[in-house]
Amino acid sequence: MNSETIEIYHPRGVSNLGQWDIGGLKLKVYGLVADNKKVDGPMVTLAQSFVRQEVLPRVVDEGDDNGMGFVIIHPGELGVSISVHWWIQGSVLCQHIYRKLYSAAEPMDTVKRPVVACVWELALINAEQEAWRKTMMKSEPSPSGYMDAQLASKLHRDRP
Repeated sequence: MNSETIEIYHPRGVSNLGQWDIGGLKLKVYGLVADNKKVDGPMVTLAQSFVRQEVLPRVVDEGDDNGMGFVIIHPGELGVSISVHWWIQGSVLCQHIYRKLYSAAEPMDTVKRPVVACVWELALINAEQEAWRKTMMKSEPSPSGYMDAQLASKLHRDRP
């Protein structure tokens, strides 16, 4: 283990950036920011382009999607991550990630690198699975209940 790479946990700001309907996929959008970072217009445009060009074909290829999911736009300490998640088969979460170091000319190869998410993104992913379970995995699923579930304020208060 390389102890030089261990970080000390500090909460990061989470914001609700609305909802997108791209190619029939309804997505809740979150901003998750490290100190002194922000989600800006070019990041949002990049995330929308990533959904259209890279995620939608994967949704189609995977099939059996539920037409809903979420996006996390995360300007972190070292670079930006955009993770797009969508639900299939009523209970399975799929993911596709874009990661680029601020100092790099090209994004990282997320196929060869087995990254799932950082600890801050995992908190959002967990909150989303709870929202899915509570609104969709019951005798009368509520797609609007899932899409309207507001998670940012709950996570922003997270303290060590």
